[in-house]
Amino acid sequence: MKRRPTSCALWLAACLLAGGGPMAAQPPRLVGISMPTQSAQRWIQDGANMKRILESRGYRVDLQYAEDDISAQAAQVEDMIAAGTGVLVIAPIDAESLTNVLDKAHAAGIPVISYDRLIRNSPWVDYYATFDNYKVGVLQGGYIVDKLGLKGGTGPFNVEIFAGSPDDNNAGYFYRGAMSQLKPYIANHKIVVRSGQTAFEKAAILRWEGAVAQKRMDDILSSRYTDARVDAVLSPYDGISIGIISALKSGGYGRPGKPMPIVTGQDAEISSVKSILAGEQTQTVFKDTRSLAKVAADMVDAVVAGRRAEVNDTTTYENGVKTVPSFLLEPVNVDISNYKAVLVDSGYYTAAQLSR
Repeated sequence: MKRRPTSCALWLAACLLAGGGPMAAQPPRLVGISMPTQSAQRWIQDGANMKRILESRGYRVDLQYAEDDISAQAAQVEDMIAAGTGVLVIAPIDAESLTNVLDKAHAAGIPVISYDRLIRNSPWVDYYATFDNYKVGVLQGGYIVDKLGLKGGTGPFNVEIFAGSPDDNNAGYFYRGAMSQLKPYIANHKIVVRSGQTAFEKAAILRWEGAVAQKRMDDILSSRYTDARVDAVLSPYDGISIGIISALKSGGYGRPGKPMPIVTGQDAEISSVKSILAGEQTQTVFKDTRSLAKVAADMVDAVVAGRRAEVNDTTTYENGVKTVPSFLLEPVNVDISNYKAVLVDSGYYTAAQLSR
């Protein structure tokens, strides 16, 4: 009796017909992408950009958002591992919460790419795709220095300092970069921080929550600025900036005779760009998520093919267990003077998206 060919035999025949030989490896076609939340515009864009690029390269994509729930993210990644995901791309909610999950990924032979936020305390992070996070802070702090004219000897000015979430590895880089610019002027009293809250732990905003930042700014204004004005506020992220601005407006800023202080930001979210156009927020740091998504996709291609991914930094990002090979992209300052050239002319936004 003639036997029907098995599925394995059919696969072997297909490999031979394709010229790959019987041992030709078939690349994993499923990529698991774990993003922190859909409550921030930038993560929606990051996920969508990666999904689009990877699908255009022939991959299937499982894109999931954990809505800032640490346990939910861990469960989602475990489900991806169980589903046979070939590569994981993860932007962690909490930098140190995925150690056990990554142990399971390693046991299953799944490479891991840390996306924008570094996963800490695991030896199984293969690559890191991000922006130059220290430079983000340098741009923010340097912008305040320039706009206040501090290099020319002006001052003193009242400046308040906000930092990012303490469970996000990037927050420390943003803070240190910004303080590298501001500390000399705090030391010579050209910058006065009336709240006295200059340490990262005092300035940090858990989960980058705008409402928490608004409450902290309200408290600072009511306790320290009843007889003085704020000249600038260092904010590390647009969502925090919106909360700060709400507090400032409640405190009478933005009205005739009481102009808004300088307020920095990051991510060039649509609401904050509109705020810049309205004369409220002053600056944001643009990080082109299209470019970052492509870097991550190139890393996926590399690990699938069993070759080294392109990196441009092998010394900076130590995660507590290893120094993770990284590719750092360049951030860009954006304010009222260049938003159109950087954001609209590049095709990142349309003019209609930014119209008030």
